[in-house]
Amino acid sequence: MRLARHGRAGAEQPLISGADGVWRDLRPVVGDLTPATLRTVLDGVDLDALPVAGTPGRFGPPLAGIGKIVCVGLNYRAHAAETGAAIPEEPIVFLKSPDTVVGPDDRVLIPRRSVKTDYEVELAVVIGREARYLPDESAAAACVAGYAISNDVSEREFQLERGGQWDKGKNCETFNPFGPWLLTADEVADVQTLGLRLSVNGEPRQDGSTADMIFGVHELVRYLSHFMVLRPGDVINTGTPAGVALGRPGGPYLRAGDVVDVEIDGLGRQRQIFGEA
Repeated sequence: MRLARHGRAGAEQPLISGADGVWRDLRPVVGDLTPATLRTVLDGVDLDALPVAGTPGRFGPPLAGIGKIVCVGLNYRAHAAETGAAIPEEPIVFLKSPDTVVGPDDRVLIPRRSVKTDYEVELAVVIGREARYLPDESAAAACVAGYAISNDVSEREFQLERGGQWDKGKNCETFNPFGPWLLTADEVADVQTLGLRLSVNGEPRQDGSTADMIFGVHELVRYLSHFMVLRPGDVINTGTPAGVALGRPGGPYLRAGDVVDVEIDGLGRQRQIFGEA
């Protein structure tokens, strides 16, 4: 199934789509897609009983009320190499505030005084069951509700040159376009073979595969569950492949007016126009 939310920002309505690709109105079952209602939908919905929604308008984030966004840095071998970093022995973890989340095609704001705003296509994992002290990857897989696209937008000067932790370069407003939909985990045959692509103004910048991950998706869920409780509606941004501006001599970094297109196999596409804050 594909789960989504459409409509104007702040007033999105829930949608669901099955094998026929037809979007249906999910409101007869749940008022919105949230951590509290996600399990109800995942446990089974009679699609034929739901009204057809027609062509969706603006897609919002596919989940409202996200609890936390856990991000993993340097999780692709080629990305670590392009930035001159050693392969991590354990996952590098930081948090991103849920209020950075916007719709997949919403405007993204370049922070004031920014000179190094960067892009990062990432596979996002949405948690569907509470995960704490998971024993193995099989148990971790059972806790995954599904997958979506995140663009983990970053300001590299804020992140790396201004002291302290990475948070200053990761939590600027609008810095996490998310969606357009959540594809349930049962629809993904092998999460470690998905292609990820990103272009800026039509120029390909990133073209990678989850096969290049240092720590696989289910290992990340297992690992994180030993440091924090993962709850339904939490999101894990699992890292980005090579091709970011940080790894290119001279950038170029993003500027107002740039158009960024993002896609992951089976998870749809995003398009953001960047503007000044």
